[in-house]
Amino acid sequence: MSRLRTRTRPPVALALPALLAVGFLLLPLIGILTRTQWGDVATHLSSPGVVEALKLSLLVSLWALGLSLLLGVPLAWLLARVDFRGKPLIRSLVLLPMVLPPTVGGVALLLGFGRRGLLGPWLEDGFGITLPFHTSGAVVAATFVAMPFLVISLEGALGGLKQSYEETAASLGAPPVRVFFTVTLPMVAPGLIAGAALTWARALGEFGATITFAGNLPGTTQTLPLQVYLLLQDQPEAATSVSLLLLAIAMAVLVALRGRWTGTPVARGAAETPKPAEETPPPVRAGEAAEPAGGAPGDGGGRWPLHATVTGFNDLTLDAAPGTTIAVVGENGAGKTTLLRALLGLTPRAHADLVLGGTDVTALPPHRRQVAWVPQDGALFPHLSALANTAYGLRARRVPRADARREAQTWLDRLGVGHLAHRRPAQLSGGQAQRVALARALAARPRLLLLDEPLAALDQTTRAHVRHTLRTHLAGFGGVCLIVTHDPVEAVSLADRVLVLADGRTLQDAPPAEVTRHPRSPWVARMLGRNAWPGSASAGGLVLAGGGRLVVAEALPEGSPALAIIAPEAVSVHRDRPGGSPRNVWRGTVREVTAVGSRLRVLVSSAGAPDLVAEITPEAAAELGIADGVEVWTSVKATEVTLVPL
Repeated sequence: MSRLRTRTRPPVALALPALLAVGFLLLPLIGILTRTQWGDVATHLSSPGVVEALKLSLLVSLWALGLSLLLGVPLAWLLARVDFRGKPLIRSLVLLPMVLPPTVGGVALLLGFGRRGLLGPWLEDGFGITLPFHTSGAVVAATFVAMPFLVISLEGALGGLKQSYEETAASLGAPPVRVFFTVTLPMVAPGLIAGAALTWARALGEFGATITFAGNLPGTTQTLPLQVYLLLQDQPEAATSVSLLLLAIAMAVLVALRGRWTGTPVARGAAETPKPAEETPPPVRAGEAAEPAGGAPGDGGGRWPLHATVTGFNDLTLDAAPGTTIAVVGENGAGKTTLLRALLGLTPRAHADLVLGGTDVTALPPHRRQVAWVPQDGALFPHLSALANTAYGLRARRVPRADARREAQTWLDRLGVGHLAHRRPAQLSGGQAQRVALARALAARPRLLLLDEPLAALDQTTRAHVRHTLRTHLAGFGGVCLIVTHDPVEAVSLADRVLVLADGRTLQDAPPAEVTRHPRSPWVARMLGRNAWPGSASAGGLVLAGGGRLVVAEALPEGSPALAIIAPEAVSVHRDRPGGSPRNVWRGTVREVTAVGSRLRVLVSSAGAPDLVAEITPEAAAELGIADGVEVWTSVKATEVTLVPL
């Protein structure tokens, strides 16, 4: 079904100048078309002088394109990926030839590379190279004015490319140059092609800098634009025909690019393969499940304990035995992702002294640490199939192609996506893509595995499938796995320990059962579905931080900070003030009612206590007439309150 567009009627004050602008740009082109003597075009274009100039123009423009690619691609990458002093100045230098009058550019080239210029005498005396009034001079002039188009186009494409792809490739063992040629360049190919086409077209049409720096010598520097300039004096009809040729080439380039140089996405329509619905993994063949996930074929099934001391924004020490899975939790900004990136060696915010299996890898670059990373979106390389993605880390470590693909297929089979080996990421569902990303990380033979919210983007059914797969294959992993998550089910079901971070520091590091019973963070308690009220202990109770007092059955040293944990199911809701045993009773107003499974959660605001969440059945809610804005009473028994010292 096509999307209906609302047609906007432009105001006359804007439409009229816009139409005048179109006419202003169109009129010269119409002038060429109407004044061209169409019957003589072939004769004009086949004359010896024009043919010679055309051949020279093609030679010069292609050499200029090659030189621009050689110099401009690294420069665009530098501007897009590296922060350094003077970066705005370098970018201004790149743009300068675009705003500089071409003849001034030619004068500048003479003063730089001419026989009396800064570099010219050295080139002539040392290497016998003379650029002015030579074909090589025309190439230099064309490169000077055309290369900015390539740099700008490619820098924009690189700026739009998420660095997680390159960082993931590095974590799989690929050195920077390999990452550049196997990941970065293929992914920015449309921007590179667009920039190259514009560069070539601009070099083909260069006039001012060429005639000033290289002169106008037939067969040597007289390119097609210079030929047009000469023909205008004696044969204006022939000049018009040659101008038509240059116009046709320029328009053909622009039409072929279809807006790519501006960053406008190209509509793919039906050509884009829709993602299939999540599939249930095929049955695992006998014997596959018993194969340990941590021992890729040929790696010896090593065991790698972890010791890390992290400083900077994060300030903590982490020790873990081989086979340990640690769930890293905390509110936004607590330093979870920073911790992972510090272990990878990818952030200046924090530094990790990292020892894996007794080997200190602190000084090693990311691609040599054997620390594999799976970012939240998986970061599968879109130009590679699932099989090629999975084999990427092995190929980066110089495993022969056939062996790498065979081992990659084994990992895909283990995770139930072997039948999708030849699909590209765009043809995979969310759960399938996450399993491929996990297979790719495990196939790289890591000693430390880092998963950044690997299941966050999946629906509940898919999440359950992937969680089961992940739990099965982490059971035999010989290293340590850190999983950043906001899901309490993931933290409890996948992890041996839960590491709670706050402001980059360890607030709690304990088994999941201990964290569930005694969370030391209000955020973690709320993540687990508990009410969490901070305060300070007093005789027989807790003085709440926001005012009020809570009666508890257990006692802590007076004045010590503590966190009161109240399960929602322990909160009773009444329409009238309750009598009997409850020691903590508050009057409040229902602010929100939400469904959680077969029960309802009721948020009650009170003047005498912090907001309180109660969990009741739908039948009880109907009997009490619970709805937003209804006045109710809530009560909690003193024995239902757990105090956790902070």
